[in-house]
Amino acid sequence: MTELLAPAGNVEALDAAIGEGADAVYLGLKSFNARMRSSNFSWREFEGAVKSLHRMGKKIYVTVNTVAEEKETERLYRFLNYLNNIGPDGLIVQDFGVIRMCQEFFPKLELHASTQMNVESAEAANLLVKEGLKRVVLARELGLEELRSVKERSKAELEVFVHGALCVSESGLCLFSSFLGGKSANRGECTQACRRLYTAESRGSEETGYYFSPCDLQLIEQVPDLMKIGIDSFKIEGRMKSAEYVGAVTAAYRYVMDHWENDRKGAVAEGKRILSTDFARSKTNYWYGFKDVREGVEAAGAKILNPKQAGGTGIYLGKLNLIRNATREEHEEEAAASTKEIQIKMATLHGGSYDPDPGDSIRIHSKDDTGRVSHKVRLVKTDEKGRRWIDIPAGFQVGDEVYLLQTKSMSKRYKRVLPEDLSSFRSQPGGERLPVLDLTPLPKGGLSYFPSGLYIAVSTTQDAHLVQTARPARIIVELNNETEYDFMHKDSKERPLFPTGRRNLFITLDPYLPEGGMEHFKEVLSVLREKGYVNFVVNNLAQLELLRGQGCNLIAGPYLYSFNRWSASFLENQDIMAFQMPYENNEANLCRTFGTREERSRVLVPLFAYPALFRMRFKLPESYDFTFFSDKQGIPFKVNSTPDGSFVMPELPFSIVEKTDQLKNAGFDRQLLDFTKTKVGKGDIKNLLNYMSRHDHVPDSSAFNWKDGFFDYEKMEAYKAADERKAREAMYASQKSPGARGSAPRRGTPKGAKPPARKNSGRKK
Repeated sequence: MTELLAPAGNVEALDAAIGEGADAVYLGLKSFNARMRSSNFSWREFEGAVKSLHRMGKKIYVTVNTVAEEKETERLYRFLNYLNNIGPDGLIVQDFGVIRMCQEFFPKLELHASTQMNVESAEAANLLVKEGLKRVVLARELGLEELRSVKERSKAELEVFVHGALCVSESGLCLFSSFLGGKSANRGECTQACRRLYTAESRGSEETGYYFSPCDLQLIEQVPDLMKIGIDSFKIEGRMKSAEYVGAVTAAYRYVMDHWENDRKGAVAEGKRILSTDFARSKTNYWYGFKDVREGVEAAGAKILNPKQAGGTGIYLGKLNLIRNATREEHEEEAAASTKEIQIKMATLHGGSYDPDPGDSIRIHSKDDTGRVSHKVRLVKTDEKGRRWIDIPAGFQVGDEVYLLQTKSMSKRYKRVLPEDLSSFRSQPGGERLPVLDLTPLPKGGLSYFPSGLYIAVSTTQDAHLVQTARPARIIVELNNETEYDFMHKDSKERPLFPTGRRNLFITLDPYLPEGGMEHFKEVLSVLREKGYVNFVVNNLAQLELLRGQGCNLIAGPYLYSFNRWSASFLENQDIMAFQMPYENNEANLCRTFGTREERSRVLVPLFAYPALFRMRFKLPESYDFTFFSDKQGIPFKVNSTPDGSFVMPELPFSIVEKTDQLKNAGFDRQLLDFTKTKVGKGDIKNLLNYMSRHDHVPDSSAFNWKDGFFDYEKMEAYKAADERKAREAMYASQKSPGARGSAPRRGTPKGAKPPARKNSGRKK
């Protein structure tokens, strides 16, 4: 029987999910989860939820789906030990280090591979099953026939997303938010930069649009087909959504799952009716309905992208017109009505046709398109001039736009899941010490295929010949649509493609390897092996499954994240002894992870690259007739649409070439100039070598996270909370009047919504 899995971003959403018939919920705690900006659960709330849900025969899964830096591994170990003691039904994980740690210390914890782990084939799923995982959450950009094939060929339980926000990027492969400010999607800090407004250079003029903001996924009509092929769990996205949203979506999918066998058409119609109150983005079934993968690559972009659709959601309510500080009494009212403490202000709206009431859910968008926050209105005050003030989160300004997500009338009162008294739940992560982990010592000559020196990566065979003038230790050639043809048809014993010899060449493999392309990939790989190519940079678990134990020399590419020693140890167990540094890594973490000179001799460090900031499994729509675009700060980017998909890259490269000698002295003497996804100019190599020899910084380049590291969300939240407390204390001290009270008449009903029902005051009779 297929499980219905709903999000629980807070206590109210938990009540709504269970109240509407979810079989299980997933939630995050205060760290190591991919929705750090949601309110998440306290230790006591979580422990109470586990006890209550198990008593009800429901399941609860915990998200531990971020990559951890080396300095965080002891805290991660303590967190896992805590979870092991509390006993949730499963952990949703991304970091290979979490898998390795659980294998070593917590084998009873059930593990599910997060969609961030980039699993889209039976081969990848089967590798994880061998490593002890029970379930995989498949990538969202797969079609029905691909899912059917994975189910038939895999031993894993399969979970798929059926409803909610889509990432435009291929699952787990987005660096955009991290590149723009250290807020890594792989660490739960995504700022949804893809949904912002951009300016494109098109037809000799500039045009603006939300070019990479996708529609929301809705597979209510596909539920019967997905159940027929045996999908084990349907996941609803939305840990940052309101309880009203969670309740409505859960109810819709519950109804279809329970009734489609008796009346498919009627069940789907009723499910869609229940979903009609969802004022989110327009909907798409994305990769469903195509006759084959090729058609999907050609047409999926047009199905999910609409540059005229704002990155936000909901019905337009106008702009913030006036903003004032909240009084002490208003803060106390807010605190009494909410389960989480937030700093609020009071604001008036102008330009819409509906005034929100207490209980309505809104979303506020900053006018510079740098941020957006969902918020439930709890206070409505009217001053002596008749102006209607509502509470909003602090941090927004006059002119910021406001949208309605749901009205109070759409919400229900649900039975509380948590026990009323949580005082008996006192468990927290303790002070356990993580045992020291030593990486596997290398045998003599164990890295003969990986000599020290300069490595250069390219995307074409022509560029491979051009960069040989730099006499690199090794050349790395990307396997793509163009080079595949050359390898298959132009490479022979009589006329080899490269004068360096096949055993001195590395082939880097694409990080996205979907089920629909698996048979073709196997054929290409077989030909490459027959021709004598044995060195590969692997970026996907399926590639590991196909190549390990086959006499090949493998380097873990930048998309197989080796962010800590435990993840490196997991990859060692897959016959990998060398690692390319992930592009979003930083110097301090790299040095902590690989602490000795022997360990550092196993690492290839990129010095220069145009990293793909996000990757899309489709060509862009025909109307996207531009290459260059920029954000509101004027930062330039470029997009390339190819038969292999579409790629967004920075116009200004990542570069730390001035660190060449410093890195060598520290033991990192394998270094990479990465020209993949770009064209190498005749002077490019010479110029970069000159910068390297002079220890000069490349002008107009970015160091990415190399120097400053990742944005520390937890530390910044602590600073923010302290500052807000000080600000409130200062405001209260200077306040003279508490502000006006009262209520105001409504201005109307939002288009597409029924007028909220008025309730009588007093007790029910």
